[in-house]
Amino acid sequence: MDSVLDLVAGEHVLKAFRAALFLVAGFLLARFASRLVQRFTTRRFDLHRAAIFRRLAYYLILGLFLASALRELGFSLGVLLGAAGVLSVAIGFASQTSASNFISGLFLIGERPFSTGDMIKVGNTVGEVLSVDLLSVKLRTFDNLYVRIPNETLIKTEVTTLTRFPIRRFDIQVGVAYKEDLDRVRKVLLEVADKNLLCLDEPKPLFVFNGFGDSSLNIQFSVWAKRENFLELRNSMQMSIKRAFDEAGIEIPFPHRTLYAGSVTEPFPVRVVEAPPVTSASPAGQTHEQP
Repeated sequence: MDSVLDLVAGEHVLKAFRAALFLVAGFLLARFASRLVQRFTTRRFDLHRAAIFRRLAYYLILGLFLASALRELGFSLGVLLGAAGVLSVAIGFASQTSASNFISGLFLIGERPFSTGDMIKVGNTVGEVLSVDLLSVKLRTFDNLYVRIPNETLIKTEVTTLTRFPIRRFDIQVGVAYKEDLDRVRKVLLEVADKNLLCLDEPKPLFVFNGFGDSSLNIQFSVWAKRENFLELRNSMQMSIKRAFDEAGIEIPFPHRTLYAGSVTEPFPVRVVEAPPVTSASPAGQTHEQP
């Protein structure tokens, strides 16, 4: 009897050992295969699709070895698959938001409006795309914050991809005084753009007169730059325009306010009178002036 029990125990230990070997081998092989797939796919696809293929290879191989390990332990795969199906239906009803994010993630993967490494703007949030997962998209903002945005939000919201195209346009809104000559202003702006090495010659800078404002002539001056130079161009152009306007004597006006009391009211003078010194009485009845 003892020998039979020892034999059964030995078989269980052997099965558990083989199951552990399957798990370890599956984990190592899945990591090796995922790296190999990533190295192969990055040459033909972008980072977004390469990451998806890498994850599929990893979880597929790991799942196969996990099923083999469970089979060694005596679990029936048919029963496990049936239980997994029932559990997935229950989880689907309990987490409709997650299911919606999952479906939205499939649309994002298929449509591919942006990829890993792109800069996007979602509402008031601007950041670099770290990963595009099935439930959410992870961003890193300019001030190094980690932001997670659900995929359903990205499907329903306007998303701007800032790094989709190789060049970008910067629109500078500036106002000049009514006494200024617009032809002279245009010449000064074009000279500033010509001296700036970050401005592209093609497309050419654009000068647009937007109309008459309350206290200024409103102008839009647009220049183009490579997307990697956009932020540097934004700072340098505005500083150069301010410096050029000061050297050329071109006035950038600001709003003025006047007091008006009606047409039938005579203007009243305003005088600034120095206040008399304040005196205080001493205990002896003397007065002292205070400054």
